[in-house]
Amino acid sequence: MAILNQVHGGNVFDRKVKCDFSANINPLGMPLSVRKAVLDSVPLWEHYPDPDCTALRKAIADHESFPAAQIVCGNGADDLIYRIASAFSCQTALLCAPTFGEYEKALTENGCKIFRFSLLESEDFRLPPDYLDRLSASVPFAVLCTPNNPTGQMPDTELLSRIIRRCEQNGTLLLIDGCFLDFTEDGGKQLYPLLRQNCILLKAFTKSHAIPGLRLGYALCGTPELAETLRKQGQYWSVSAPAQAAGIAALKDTGYLRQTQKLIRCERAYLSHALQNMGMHVFPSDSNFLLFRHKPGLAETLLQDGILIRSCANFYGLDERFYRIAVRTHLENEHLVQALRRSLFG
Repeated sequence: MAILNQVHGGNVFDRKVKCDFSANINPLGMPLSVRKAVLDSVPLWEHYPDPDCTALRKAIADHESFPAAQIVCGNGADDLIYRIASAFSCQTALLCAPTFGEYEKALTENGCKIFRFSLLESEDFRLPPDYLDRLSASVPFAVLCTPNNPTGQMPDTELLSRIIRRCEQNGTLLLIDGCFLDFTEDGGKQLYPLLRQNCILLKAFTKSHAIPGLRLGYALCGTPELAETLRKQGQYWSVSAPAQAAGIAALKDTGYLRQTQKLIRCERAYLSHALQNMGMHVFPSDSNFLLFRHKPGLAETLLQDGILIRSCANFYGLDERFYRIAVRTHLENEHLVQALRRSLFG
């Protein structure tokens, strides 16, 4: 049996995949209003896009209640991660483990040495108060993914507030990756009042509005100076005309995210209970995906049934026993559960 080689989820191009649970994309699909806006933007494709994303930043500012001058748009969250790593090049950085792998790749490519804070399986990979002890004046840069990928967990709000204050006291630049916040109960709004001048909050439309092929993300920077430094990095025309049109339309469709959050809450509970009933260890999640532990080889077995799940063997701190699945529609989730039962019980 061939071993799946997965750097990230969503690689369906060289496999016969009927249902993709490896990419944490909104199961409702691209909103019709966004699809229409992209098609209506076709006449703009003959011109260079607005390099400042003026209209898009204004729409984001209104939506987030955040100053437009402190918003930087990019070609997806990954683009902004690499631009941040280049713009604020530091000798050392503190990352959690396990977490999204692109932080380390972007930082090391810019000559940064990585220090890790290990999240413990015995504590369900939750961020503990001990993390504060690792934050000192000798840590110029730290990254927190919240909800964390692949564990799905958000830090306690009080702990996060203490982390932000500690970073501010020490002069540590804190990058908070909030690309999955829109899938949480309140969309992460409790986080916004905590932000300080030393923070950059990263968000994206990729997962929340099911447009990974369009590539659109944005950074909420603690000061105009941080935003200007970041804006000067990377390519000049970083966001295409159709992506800008998609973002503006997405922000107008507020009911879409409310519907999404309700669906995720119900289906996440269904999947979690179903997997636990089959004897799998499922870790708590606040987002649109679940991390669980089972025997090695499960991803390869399910792929024979046309179902792609994310092996987490390449996450630092995990191994081939850990898997991540996206929360999809109920019909798709039932299909996954049935396939799991067949693979386990015949």
